[in-house]
Amino acid sequence: MLGQDQRAGGGGSADLPLADHQTLQGEPRPFRRRVFYIPGYDPFPARRYRELYRKESAAQAAISGYDLAFVRGAVRAEGHYGWSVESRMDGCATRAEIQVLVWSDIVQASMGQGILATYGQLLRTVWAYVGSGALFGLMRLRTGPMIAALYPIGLLLAELAVAMLLAWALAQVLPARPLPVTLALWGAAVWGALWLFRRADGRLLGWYLMHDYAFTAKDGGAYPEALSARLDAFRATLTKALAEGWDEVLIVGHSSGAHLGVTLLADLIRAGAVTGGAVKNGAPAIGFLSLGQVVPMVSFLPGATRLRADLAYLSARAELTWVDVTAPGDGCAFALCDPVAVSGMAAAGKRWPLVLSAAFTQTLSPERWRALRRRYFRLHFQYLCAFDRPADYDYFRITAGPVTLAARYSGRAPSKSRIETPLNRFGPAR
Repeated sequence: MLGQDQRAGGGGSADLPLADHQTLQGEPRPFRRRVFYIPGYDPFPARRYRELYRKESAAQAAISGYDLAFVRGAVRAEGHYGWSVESRMDGCATRAEIQVLVWSDIVQASMGQGILATYGQLLRTVWAYVGSGALFGLMRLRTGPMIAALYPIGLLLAELAVAMLLAWALAQVLPARPLPVTLALWGAAVWGALWLFRRADGRLLGWYLMHDYAFTAKDGGAYPEALSARLDAFRATLTKALAEGWDEVLIVGHSSGAHLGVTLLADLIRAGAVTGGAVKNGAPAIGFLSLGQVVPMVSFLPGATRLRADLAYLSARAELTWVDVTAPGDGCAFALCDPVAVSGMAAAGKRWPLVLSAAFTQTLSPERWRALRRRYFRLHFQYLCAFDRPADYDYFRITAGPVTLAARYSGRAPSKSRIETPLNRFGPAR
């Protein structure tokens, strides 16, 4: 049972669900959910997501008046990182096991580039999007993510220009030297200035974002070998979970993790691991929640043939429920862009995704919105955080509440502001 120091919301702890799924007095056992969270391009340890969940779930529970608490500390298994929570919402008890599907080591390896290599990435990434024509289709979708994409390019070029200017100014005050020595000193000064800029990137994030876009564009949108192998490992983990008797298995993909979730689920269904879209004969309901997706940044590239095929396949499957949540206030996401339709992969049998808006300007109070509206990277993570004016999107009700994703959004109409115009020149093979 939850202790006083574990409670995350209003109400007493005496009527909260018992650990180990024991039956409450006269009540059925708690609803049981397994959640798999796929992060975006993030080099930081998975524990940051646990701490974010702990902090924000407590805030949301206090606002919304339900009880939610951690009942087990960090768990590391099969290379993944997870935790357990229990809740009581609307008189019903739930037990959720949440696991981060870790690929931060791959991200860290891709970021291990020197200064010269990073500027080489810049040139190759620009050419990948401009030379393929992908950039021009993306620019017609949303301005925000295009500004986010151009930002690291502009910043790194500006830092290079400043470094060269500083080196020139230094050369003017130093005594005259032979040309080779002057060039060597000038190069060292430029290199030193760029090194300092890189060290100070913790707030500007230009170098980080450059590595992010370069990772996507490196193989023209195709999954790198290491990431493809990791997706195979994820699929094995999910296949095992599907046979463990959960009421719902929920996959949450945030940012770049959204298109990884598309491929992961498409592969699971093709392999026959998913047997149905409702809880029957012991099979769990399957939910897919994509948050702040940037799918077009990949699917518009010529080499993303696997992802485009997975988008078309998954969008027509009855075995799952796919809900895509973005918000126009998130300048890093392709807000309200149907990732299947804009990628040119919508077919006659399309069912998914259900495109919804988190509507930050409505679900955050004016005071909270003013505090966050210029914090662009923080807003990209708002989907995982508390809302002080919550509507029908509540990350913690979805991941730790007693209602499946399918039931929660049954009959819900998609956002009227969604964008479905196919703008990808690399659509279905013809």
